[in-house]
Amino acid sequence: MNRRPGRDLGQWAERVQADDVPALHGFVNGLGQDLDAVVAGLSLRYSSGAVEGRNNKIKMIKRQMFGRANFDLLRR
Repeated sequence: MNRRPGRDLGQWAERVQADDVPALHGFVNGLGQDLDAVVAGLSLRYSSGAVEGRNNKIKMIKRQMFGRANFDLLRR
């Protein structure tokens, strides 16, 4: 992924469709529905990884605190 191979995705998809692996056919069909976004995600050097990591951390804390935030805890 460090080489940014987004431009090669079309060739890869054609090879997968030619092979006899039905599970990958469904995957390639799903990629084809939003091909421009997938190619951009594989090609551009920009990443939303830091934002996604922060969102994941917040959601984890929220799940840990579910049911614990009662009045006794808030008073402390």
